Amino acid sequence: MTQFKNIAVYCGSSPGQDPYYMNAAFELGEYLGTHQIGLVYGGASVGLMGAVANGCLSKNGSVTGVLPKFLKKKEIEHNKLNQLILVDSMHERKLKMFDLSDAFVVLPGGFGTMEEFFEVVTWSQLGLHHKPIIILNWLGFYNPLLTLIQNMVSSGFLKKENANLVQVLETAKDLLSTLQNYSPSKTEKWLSEDTV
Repeated sequence: MTQFKNIAVYCGSSPGQDPYYMNAAFELGEYLGTHQIGLVYGGASVGLMGAVANGCLSKNGSVTGVLPKFLKKKEIEHNKLNQLILVDSMHERKLKMFDLSDAFVVLPGGFGTMEEFFEVVTWSQLGLHHKPIIILNWLGFYNPLLTLIQNMVSSGFLKKENANLVQVLETAKDLLSTLQNYSPSKTEKWLSEDTV
């Protein structure tokens, strides 16, 4: 597990309507802290973002938040993190989270979470990185997205092997074994890093 020292978690700054989401996010944080895996996330103290951070901190885990300066008040910065990195833009936030992380876990969220997910999976498709991307599909939240991805494949807009870059789990209990068994795609990419 040494190659997975830090995991970026993308998730909502809202709690969602079902209390399950907040509880599951806290438990994911506990899971990371217990296994001494650092959490990298968006730096807020509210919603699922705050819950996963608090869970990790409760087990003396390492938590790094990355927060754009203009969102400092709006997203209510978490003031008990091991490290809070303030950046100038959303682009800088995503790049910093990417650079700090060895894998990506996607929890329920809104447009921002989707933007983060689609960017990191697109980079993987282009061969710009080979880090694992895992969706935690709590309560079937991402079923419509998974249906859309399959529709992209069946309609000829996405290769099946690229759809398989995204791994889906129903709970966090198999997260470590999924990471340990991860092997980067050997599919030949149609772009190389040198041409981007």
